[in-house]
Amino acid sequence: MNNPWEDIKLDDYENHMSLDSVKQLQTMNAIMKEQFEDYPVDTAMIFGIAGGKGLEHVSTEKYSKVYGVDINKDYLNAVSERYKNLFGVLECLQIDLINEKEIIPKSQLVIANLLIECIGYQVLTVESYDLLNGKALLRIDFKKKMKYEEVYLSEFSDVFYVEEKNVALVHWKKYCELEQYRIPLKNALKVIKDHTACNYVADTRDGFEDNPLDTKWVAEYFMPKAKEYGCRIIYFIID
Repeated sequence: MNNPWEDIKLDDYENHMSLDSVKQLQTMNAIMKEQFEDYPVDTAMIFGIAGGKGLEHVSTEKYSKVYGVDINKDYLNAVSERYKNLFGVLECLQIDLINEKEIIPKSQLVIANLLIECIGYQVLTVESYDLLNGKALLRIDFKKKMKYEEVYLSEFSDVFYVEEKNVALVHWKKYCELEQYRIPLKNALKVIKDHTACNYVADTRDGFEDNPLDTKWVAEYFMPKAKEYGCRIIYFIID
């Protein structure tokens, strides 16, 4: 049995969505312009690409790849014809998202404005766009939660390895000194040593002060070791 969307003509869909009494297609176009521009990414995927409305906002200077995914082959053919200027960047894929999800490629940004099935994601942005018929479109942007591998936990600080960013993260929770200060940093060094090109992040938003002896230890021991083990960038998260 075919999916119902395989039998809906593109003209019928677009004419309904763009009615002056609805203007849903026009509003979606404006939303997609913001989504393409708002995030520091260079790959994107659109679920339910339909006729490709919104693709005119894709900058080929910013994006190296944009996937247009739909179950309707005729829609994808129309998109390819309409946006020939995106050749080499735009790739149209006929995929059944329910039964063929294992073949979906990876991308940094996923736009699924009419197809939201996000579980275990946190909301970045929620905005409402009023339509002329008294209804509204709700734009909800989600961000994938990063996985934190616990390395060392204490009253004073926690150390994690964040695989997605390849960083050793130390969250300082309150003032400490000497061994209470140095043990978490030694654990961070172990993480850096065990992961090629791993960098270091210090989250100091909950408080961070240095004993002069510890400042000297960081300069004479921690920094050289971090560099030796492949760390090239140290980030500080401050309030």
